Amino acid sequence: MQNYSLTDTFIRPFDQGQEIALATSALKVFYDDHEALHGVSLPFERYKITALIGASGSGKSTFLRSLNRMNDTIEGTRVTGSIMYRGVDINSKQVDVYEMRKHIGMVFQRPNPFAKSIYDNITFAPRRFGEHNKEKLDQLVEQSLKDAALWDQVKDDLHQSGLALSGGQQQRLCIARAIAMKPDILLLDEPASALDPISTSTVEDTLLQLKDHYTIIIVTHNMQQAARISDYTAFFYSGTAIEYDETRKIFTRPKIKATEDYVSGHFG
Repeated sequence: MQNYSLTDTFIRPFDQGQEIALATSALKVFYDDHEALHGVSLPFERYKITALIGASGSGKSTFLRSLNRMNDTIEGTRVTGSIMYRGVDINSKQVDVYEMRKHIGMVFQRPNPFAKSIYDNITFAPRRFGEHNKEKLDQLVEQSLKDAALWDQVKDDLHQSGLALSGGQQQRLCIARAIAMKPDILLLDEPASALDPISTSTVEDTLLQLKDHYTIIIVTHNMQQAARISDYTAFFYSGTAIEYDETRKIFTRPKIKATEDYVSGHFG
């Protein structure tokens, strides 16, 4: 693969009128002595979908996991820089990570429903945080499953195991489980990579509906998916976000040669 200069970067400026839901500044991630992420500074507009793209090992998933402190669970990991959310640096040691994750939810690459009923998957976290009113929980289950485009398929089987669902249904159950906590921001790490094309299309349609109420940041290796559903795209290369712009510009008029080569399939 060709080597590109990391001094050639373009990060789009945001207008003052655009509301920023989350922003990183000089974010670095170290695994022991290895610097995996090199000072990434990106703002994310509220109620938009932003796609993070790049070759394997480029740092996009490491960056995504940093946004709700999932890297904290990896031994030997150190994260520096700031992650600003509602005026608070959530990378601070003073931040309650579990409380923060109520506002910034995450869906992983492979569907991972709990070995519980569909109903209990949705209500698990709300119950943990003190919601025990059955009527409210019933309403929460229905609304979350409707938002995840799954209600009509499972409304008569809420007490069957979530593991009995198809792969695509399991992933939408995981999305419903994440939004049951009414987060402000939803992070998704290649949520459709293990799904068939029909299930992938359904998940994409679901995300397009959800962006009316959530700010969505998604890692994807699928260029067509990024082009279809995202408003903005950030291209990661060798641990750095080297280009960040409106998706249509990234795919039609990229400013950086490495970005052009990647989206055109010349490497990756």
